[in-house]
Amino acid sequence: MIKSAKNRIWLASGVAALIGLGLVTAPALAQRDPAYAAARAAGQVGEKMDGYLGVVGSGNAQLRAMVDDINIRRRAVYAEQAQAKGATLEEYAFTAGCLAIARTEPGEMYVAYSTGEWTERTASSPDRDPRCP
Repeated sequence: MIKSAKNRIWLASGVAALIGLGLVTAPALAQRDPAYAAARAAGQVGEKMDGYLGVVGSGNAQLRAMVDDINIRRRAVYAEQAQAKGATLEEYAFTAGCLAIARTEPGEMYVAYSTGEWTERTASSPDRDPRCP
């Protein structure tokens, strides 16, 4: 996915800086949504390695619509930032996914690298792709 270690490190630092500065607006705005916060706390949604939010289990239509809306906004931010950084959308989204999973809190859900299954975060580090920064 990431063409070189140098590009991956550069892209990861750019994403980390953007997230640290709060400039990745779509996920930040979603986190302020009480419905999103409740679904995340209840383990109904979680982070995926591809940088997008996922529904854990089947969910209902309202939950799936909320996740779709958040993912549309994430994709728009990723596309804009990837273009600005000279990266592909997939590279940028992958790095954002790595960072989002790293930021999960115990009790939140994410897709584990080794199993590809939804996993509840524990106090241990999450099981992420070894290519993650």
